[in-house]
Amino acid sequence: MPVARTRAIALLGLTGSVVEVEADLSSQLPAFVIIGLPDAALGEARERVRSAAVNAGCPLPQRRLTVNLSPAALPKHGSGFDLAIAVACLASAGQIDPLAIESTVHLGELGLDGRLRPIDGILPAVLAAARAGHETVMVPAANVAEASLVPGVRVVGATSLLDAAIHHGGRFAPVPVEQVPLAVRPDGEGGTAAGDLADVAGNAEAIEALLVAAAGGHHVFLAGPPGAGKTMLASRLPGLLPDLLPEAALEVASLRSLSGQPPGGSLSVRPPYEAPHHTATAAAMVGGGSRLIRPGAAARASHGVLFLDEAPEFAASVLDVLRQPLESGTISIHRANAVATFPARFQLVLAANPCPCGEWGVRDTECTCAPIVRRRYLSRISGPLLDRIDVQLRVPRMTAAMLRVAAERPGLSTAEARDRVSRARSIAGERLAQTPWRTNAEVPGPWLRHGDRRLGSRATAPVDRALERGVITMRGYDRVLKVAWTMSDLEGTERPDAAAVGRALYLRKGLAA
Repeated sequence: MPVARTRAIALLGLTGSVVEVEADLSSQLPAFVIIGLPDAALGEARERVRSAAVNAGCPLPQRRLTVNLSPAALPKHGSGFDLAIAVACLASAGQIDPLAIESTVHLGELGLDGRLRPIDGILPAVLAAARAGHETVMVPAANVAEASLVPGVRVVGATSLLDAAIHHGGRFAPVPVEQVPLAVRPDGEGGTAAGDLADVAGNAEAIEALLVAAAGGHHVFLAGPPGAGKTMLASRLPGLLPDLLPEAALEVASLRSLSGQPPGGSLSVRPPYEAPHHTATAAAMVGGGSRLIRPGAAARASHGVLFLDEAPEFAASVLDVLRQPLESGTISIHRANAVATFPARFQLVLAANPCPCGEWGVRDTECTCAPIVRRRYLSRISGPLLDRIDVQLRVPRMTAAMLRVAAERPGLSTAEARDRVSRARSIAGERLAQTPWRTNAEVPGPWLRHGDRRLGSRATAPVDRALERGVITMRGYDRVLKVAWTMSDLEGTERPDAAAVGRALYLRKGLAA
């Protein structure tokens, strides 16, 4: 028989590459050989495929089978190639139509009983197939709902290898088998934050800072004693963000699919929220893995919020791995033979106590920490990382008077705040329509300081003085301008004035005030 060919997808991060799976049947001693740079799990496919074919009722001939995965230089991982290898072997043996499998992308793992098992990363794999021009994809029946989220692709579900063979013209009697269910891993510290902004009593300044952060996509650092409401404020930020665009929602769902959290039959349009524990490692934060590289908390928070509570308790090396993603918006994980790239356009929210005992600066309460201990505690968050945080604010502890005032004056609800944020982002979107940026936080500083966007010397006087005295860096200068433009968008004014720049500067150095 001639060489039979079909297609599969090799994932490296969120990037998928089409792999041509070739099978050749020759008249030699029985053997099953897989070539083309497979990893250990993929190399074991020869045992899974042969046993699955026998138990499914479509055994392979006892001859030499050679399977080539092309391009050979591309690393290939996991058991998701099992179905493609099996149907290529059956086509090479003449048991199914070779032309039928050539135009179809096959994804799925085989069990020894011949049933197809669902795999992680179906959504990015099908998306890669669609972008490569393929119109038909065959996946395990449990992955059909997820694969169908990609528009313009015909998804064929198969319960077993026998079902796949019959679909491709094999003359076999159908045998009903039970579908292998989809196993979902625990969500851990991810998901979507809940709670209404109106639940926050008092702290008007912190609420206004959250609105600014949501409208401009700015990063936030909240410092204050225990019980001041830092965690409550941070958990309300995702609710203030507008719904995701279809492309962003698909990217978020692809990241969760690759992490073992399939999106089901519909895309969520709400921004993600990740809150890893302070014992998280650098690999857990940005992603990694010895075999299949999976996204970490920072990548899963893309287009949403990454909240690090008790930030000084994180290892310094873990915090500092975020410095590059905060600037570039991407995470690159390097291995000896490959580089995996994940999106990382998230909003970082840090929360910290002022000292280990948490009572520094609290009225009528004594701090038991020595001055050197207090300095060392907050210095665990490096200066270069803090320089990338646009809004740095002290959150005071609630008093009885503040509680009474909050009871008499209902606070701003999440729905009302989201409307304000959406209007501000619309204004910014019109200003940035001819640029690759969508929020003020993404705009580079030089763009704001040139042309008709440049503010007058009277408007920039507060931040000019701060730069002259060395209070802020040049990066900080640009970030103050970005926050000032966001404040102007929230107020509906054409451009920031000196008052807006002054308030932005106050939010920038609020911790030092």
